Amino acid sequence: MSATGPAETPEIAAPSATAGLHDPDVGLTTLPSGLRIVSQRMDHAATVSLGIWIGAGSRDELPHEHGLAHLLEHMAFKGTTRRSALDIAEEIESVGGDLNAATSVEYTCYTARVLGSDLPLAVDILSDILTSPSLTEEELKREKGVILQEISAVQDTPDDLVYDRFLQAAFPDQPLGRPILGTAKTVKSFTPDAIRSYLARHYHAGNMVLAASGAVDHDELVALARAHLAALPPAPNAPPEREEGRYRGGEARVKGDEEQVHLVLGFPGTAFKDGAHYPLQIFSSVLGGGLSSRLFQEVREKRGLAYAVDAFHWPFSDCGVFGISAGTSPDDAGELIEVALACLRQAAEDVSEIEVARARAQMKVGLLASLESPGGKLEQMARQVLIFGRAIPRDELAARLDAVTLESVRDAGRSLLGHQPTIAAVGPLHGLPPAARLRQAARARD
Repeated sequence: MSATGPAETPEIAAPSATAGLHDPDVGLTTLPSGLRIVSQRMDHAATVSLGIWIGAGSRDELPHEHGLAHLLEHMAFKGTTRRSALDIAEEIESVGGDLNAATSVEYTCYTARVLGSDLPLAVDILSDILTSPSLTEEELKREKGVILQEISAVQDTPDDLVYDRFLQAAFPDQPLGRPILGTAKTVKSFTPDAIRSYLARHYHAGNMVLAASGAVDHDELVALARAHLAALPPAPNAPPEREEGRYRGGEARVKGDEEQVHLVLGFPGTAFKDGAHYPLQIFSSVLGGGLSSRLFQEVREKRGLAYAVDAFHWPFSDCGVFGISAGTSPDDAGELIEVALACLRQAAEDVSEIEVARARAQMKVGLLASLESPGGKLEQMARQVLIFGRAIPRDELAARLDAVTLESVRDAGRSLLGHQPTIAAVGPLHGLPPAARLRQAARARD
């Protein structure tokens, strides 16, 4: 069970002119309730990975619910009306299976992995924990304590904390900028009724996808869904609207006594469905996606300013954010920032065909490798159906990467310049330039 940050859930799917089509190797069924069921059989697989994805995450919480989506994910495994928490654990492990869950910014998922012959048991357990959670006061109190420890662990881990502060600074006073785990104050305030209210708003059939990959028969999966998920409520008459994400940019400095200062510099990115999504993904790879990237060569190999330096693009449903991250000595922080920004500006003007081809090849291998495992294919299919209403064929994904032009990649890089930057730093801060100087350097085009 975990909170899954955007950086851990990259998505390179995008809509196409054939948006009504889906992968011919994938079965896709929508029940009258609105529940979507998607699966792909892998003949070589003896196991099946399956899960239920809900199209709601931390940004769908009301202000007083901050952290509730993540707490609910924990509570799901703490017993149902017909199974105790121990029953759940023993039943799945008696067949060699396992259960897990994760909360992200825009979705929550509950997953299992079992032998193909144990698919009915796995669907039964996942359905049970989502439709009949017991939500007792005793278990809630215990799990609050666990999450408070999790929050404390992040506070003690600067290379995690800096990303929380980064999103807060990029999207201030918005659900999108709030840490997934919540705060000690909000977590302590949650009641079973508050959890049920959130469930009623978001955990309905039209907002869910049941997905499976591996040793699975699609017709069997549909039959199991009809048998076990019929109790899912329909969508409410007035489903909640997600607050639009508005990148504003800002600064967050958290003083600490660590040896290093952890830095993230950011700019507005693009949404999943934006036409510039692919070019910006490739630009981020050219800038900081591997050993041959410009940032790695300039920051680490030539100057020795950091052990690791990366560039990333996190797309969301309606917006996105681009960033550069590194950890360095506080005495080197100013130089690292200047060098990183210079690399970004230079790449936006003269990124080459060779660099684009190399980044494209890296992305293809990463994509295809993930789709070769039942777990990787499962997550890709489920999120694509939630976002686009279909599973995107891998050949289409590869073709969209191939269609990215050199000029579109340069345009993507140039689009980052001139905006209000986001600057987050955690650790010793004495080597950081003043805020005004950082803003001027980050916004400069020349």
